[in-house]
Amino acid sequence: MEEQLMFAQNNRERIQAVENSFGPSGKALSQPGRVLIGEGRLMKLSRRGPQPKAFFLFNDVLVYGSIILNGRWNKKQQVIPLEYIQLEDLEDSTEMRNQWLLRTPRKSFYMAAVSYEEKRAWIEHIEECQSRLHSACSRPRPDFAVTWIPDQASAVCMRCSNSFSVAHRRHHCRKCGFVVCGACSKKRAVIEHIHPTKLLRVCNMCHSSLSTTKHRAEIKEESRGRGSSTDKICSDEDEVDWCSEEEEAEEQLEEHDPSRWMDSLMDSWSTYVYLKPEHVRPLT
Repeated sequence: MEEQLMFAQNNRERIQAVENSFGPSGKALSQPGRVLIGEGRLMKLSRRGPQPKAFFLFNDVLVYGSIILNGRWNKKQQVIPLEYIQLEDLEDSTEMRNQWLLRTPRKSFYMAAVSYEEKRAWIEHIEECQSRLHSACSRPRPDFAVTWIPDQASAVCMRCSNSFSVAHRRHHCRKCGFVVCGACSKKRAVIEHIHPTKLLRVCNMCHSSLSTTKHRAEIKEESRGRGSSTDKICSDEDEVDWCSEEEEAEEQLEEHDPSRWMDSLMDSWSTYVYLKPEHVRPLT
C-alpha cells in the first residue's frame, strides 16, 4: 500500500513537470488514472526535414512537442489518444535508421530513435498500453491519414509533371499525399477523419473522387429519409484537434532543401527513460 502511494505521488510530480515544460499554452495533462510510462527524444520527419521532438508516453495518450530548452521547455504541444494510433515497423534505409511509421486520423509521419533498442522499447510500450485500453473499452477504428511524400522525392508535380521552381511551388494533397503544384491543387474539400469541418487542400483528381463519393452518399442517405450525414468519428472534439499548428506551419512552407537524418545530433542525446510503472491499470 505504501509503495502504491509513493508511486502515485511520484507519478503526479512527473506529469506536473511535463505540463510545466509546455507552459501556459499547453493542455492540462493531469487526469485520474493517467500514468506517465516513459519519455525521450525522437526525430520526426516533416516537410522541413527531420526535427528533434520531445515525446512523452502515457497509458492513454502520446504527447510531443518542439524542444526549446532541453529537458525544461517545450512548445507546440500535440496530444494524440493511443486508441487513434497505428504503428508500422520499418527497415533501415540509407538515410533513416531505427525508423517506424506512426499513423493517426489527422496526420501520419515517420519517426526514428537513436538505437534499435530504443525503437523497440517505444513500439512495445505503446502497443502494451493500447492493449490495456482496448481490453477496457472498445471504439471503432478510425480512418488514418496518408503519409505525405517528401518534397525532395519528386522534382515535378505528380499530377501534371511540370517542374517545380521558385514560382512553381510544391504543395501536398491531403487526400493522397502526392507532391503537387498550386495549379493542380486549387480545390478544397472536407476530409472528415482529418478535420470534420475544415476545407483542406486536395489535388484535382482527389477532389473529383471525393465529390463523386459524397454525391453517392447523399443519394443513399436521402433514399433512407435521413438526409445527409454529419456524424463525426469521435464525439470529443478536443481528441481529434491535434496537429493543427504543425499542419498550418507546413502549409505555409513552400520549398526546402533535401534533408537527411542528423546522426551527429542524435548520438548526443540522452536515452529513452522507461519509468516501469508496475501499478498501471486500464482506464475505466
